[in-house]
Amino acid sequence: MFNKLFVLSQYLTPQLAISRLAGRLADHDRAPALRNRVIQWFIRRYGVDMSEAAEPDPTTYTSFNAFFTRALKPGARPVAPGESTFVSPADGVISQLGEVAGNRIFQAKGQSFNLVELLGGDSQRAKPFHAGKFSTIYLSPKDYHRVHMPLAGTLREMIYVPGNLFSVNPVTAENVPNLFARNERVVCIFDTAAGPMAMVLVGAMVVGSVETTWGGVVAPGAGGVETHTYEGRRAVSFAKGEEMGRFRLGSTVVLVMPDGTVSWDAGQVAGKRVRMGEAFGKTATAAPSGPL
Repeated sequence: MFNKLFVLSQYLTPQLAISRLAGRLADHDRAPALRNRVIQWFIRRYGVDMSEAAEPDPTTYTSFNAFFTRALKPGARPVAPGESTFVSPADGVISQLGEVAGNRIFQAKGQSFNLVELLGGDSQRAKPFHAGKFSTIYLSPKDYHRVHMPLAGTLREMIYVPGNLFSVNPVTAENVPNLFARNERVVCIFDTAAGPMAMVLVGAMVVGSVETTWGGVVAPGAGGVETHTYEGRRAVSFAKGEEMGRFRLGSTVVLVMPDGTVSWDAGQVAGKRVRMGEAFGKTATAAPSGPL
């Protein structure tokens, strides 16, 4: 009964207004005494391990978002070596992983979501990923919230897709249809040695915003899908393990690869906790793809 009420409340709540307000408050750099109390409460409530942080003293952060997107100490997340080694892009828990069933991606028992919708509604963009492989990683409040590259790659396209801001926790994933293709999200398409790779940073309730290393905070525009291409002088390349973005409050990363380009390690299963940089799968080498 509690779970049903929790999900129902999200349909009735003004998700966007609450989330944008939370984002502004989390960026607020005044009232340091209050800010420090909130951060200390958060650390205790969620069991945040500050010993891994580059700055372990919580009172030194200038805002809650600065604390939440904190960097880690050098070497805290070693990146598994090997050109064909696909690594976890983030700390979190594997929600699901497996094969894309044609145009549907498994979400939870009885639920799935649409690949074309996930990637912004363009069937040509989604075509290489039909019947491919996917993994979904949920970042809980206690996790490190920077997102890194699972493979070396060059950014081709970034798409901001407006949408709802349902929670992305397991209870909501089991009860809200098409969750990850209806929430606000930032879709990033990369060219890699194994072929195209889609990384989708999914927004959620009270997630203040999504930020990328090349464009800063991805700010919603007038309400439609926004597409940005990166070619020639605008091309942005990343090494495996390099930071590509971050969540200002927790959410989910969905990764999609074409059929035949990657196989997930047998030990990576739904419900397993992962850390950024650990070996997640193996890729097959392919010529980088051209424009979709």
